[in-house]
Amino acid sequence: MNVNLYGCDGKWLMVDLGMTFSGNEYPGVDLVFADLEFIEERADDLVGIVLTHAHEDHIGAVPYFAADLGVPLYATPFTAELVRRKLEEAGLLDTVELNIIEGADSFALGPFDIGYVPLAHSIAEGHALLIDTPYGRIFHTGDWKLDEEPIIGDPTTEEELTEVGDEGVLALVCDSTNVFNPNPSGSEGAVYRGLLEEVGKHKGRRVLVTTFASNVARLHTLGEVAKACGRQVCVAGRSLDRIIDVSQDNGYLLDFPDPVDFDTAMGLPRGEVMIIATGGQGEPRAALSRIAESNHPLELVKDDVVLFSSRQIPGNEISIGKIQNRLADRGIVMVTDRQSEIHVSGHPGRPELEAMYSWLRPEILVPVHGEIRHMKEQARLGASCGIPHNVFQKNGDIVRLAPGDPGKIAEVISGRLVLDGDIIVPADGDSIVMRRRIAYNGIVMVALDSKGRAVIDSAGLPLDEDYADFVVEAKADIAAGLKRLKGSARRDPKEISEAARLAVRRAAQRWSGKKPQVKVLLTGE
Repeated sequence: MNVNLYGCDGKWLMVDLGMTFSGNEYPGVDLVFADLEFIEERADDLVGIVLTHAHEDHIGAVPYFAADLGVPLYATPFTAELVRRKLEEAGLLDTVELNIIEGADSFALGPFDIGYVPLAHSIAEGHALLIDTPYGRIFHTGDWKLDEEPIIGDPTTEEELTEVGDEGVLALVCDSTNVFNPNPSGSEGAVYRGLLEEVGKHKGRRVLVTTFASNVARLHTLGEVAKACGRQVCVAGRSLDRIIDVSQDNGYLLDFPDPVDFDTAMGLPRGEVMIIATGGQGEPRAALSRIAESNHPLELVKDDVVLFSSRQIPGNEISIGKIQNRLADRGIVMVTDRQSEIHVSGHPGRPELEAMYSWLRPEILVPVHGEIRHMKEQARLGASCGIPHNVFQKNGDIVRLAPGDPGKIAEVISGRLVLDGDIIVPADGDSIVMRRRIAYNGIVMVALDSKGRAVIDSAGLPLDEDYADFVVEAKADIAAGLKRLKGSARRDPKEISEAARLAVRRAAQRWSGKKPQVKVLLTGE
């Protein structure tokens, strides 16, 4: 959910505008955004939004906020095409200005001179940003890794990065995601060899490979492995279709095999097809989940093979486990990156971070993109490597880089917004808080007339057999509670409603151990 702001001489630059996907803490919600209140109040001084690459946690919020911010977007061709399609789906193509920047071009936005620096990552056209200001130069890494065999793209070399360091780097704003990994992240070239060996083991079996749809290099690898193993490719998942289409429009995957349709794939001998499918993170509507439930035109049977060519994102363990259990129950063989070299990370391990420090030699390290434990650890690593200043920051912190001593100077409002249906609301707002409480404890509805007679209905209470007795007791408690009201409180709708609410909630707790939400409607009859 990356949104970064740089301020200089009264102007602001935004780098990335991403989102994340919801978890159980937001029932009924799919998408989560950063609260942009700080920059929305300063939108007149925002000079533009520069996008480092096309992963959803860097571009996913663009259709929801770019029009309101009212500033142009900047991206390289592959990223720009995916953003363009998002804007088109949202009906915003004529509203939001989208500028395509060729990789070698630089451009100026207010006091910021900006250049793209190609770095390897698990998507085409991953870039760092070199941001020149009157007070010093910032190297903003975005998501990155080092890869001697990247398969797709031409990352900046050690020599070129050393030249950047020779010219001086005030601050390195750096990806922290993999800082606890003591080893390099690994090469896409090694993944090709690992997948070629693994698929080659399963002659005569149908093989399904699930991977991140956005990993263009991995799709290229899978196409080459399929050809080398004499298998035709079948693609299952709309996001895969979209990425392949955009990739080919931008000069990538031009040698990717023409995919066969589902019916053709099912008619081929089992050892002559490779299915590439979405859903490796346990997404319930994705192709792999539906295949695991036998609810998809593509079928797997006992002894067929599923290769998980992706890492398990923290938080997805339960949903992935459910799919894997369904597959295992049907006798389907599974192979993960823990068993075979069929995936590598797109983020730098400690040796890669140390190498980048040595090439750029920044005066300041600002760890970003990770949880607090990751950013704190990278700050320690940077200090151990001799970086003079290491500035830890959390969401909402304003950090001064120059002039003067670097460090936190202020804290502003930050938080989360969620897309709830078609409406963007605060993640800690009344509607989400109430829904969460209902999900945990259920709800009781009480209709109360002017004579104190109650009608009670509920949902989510574990009282199937005892429900009628609970209702009788709850009504008696309401009557007792109303009798205890004195003087004017007997005629005050708020006092009457609160007395009935507390009586029902206490009765529900006695009977079930739950503290449900209780809503009282005074009918006036």
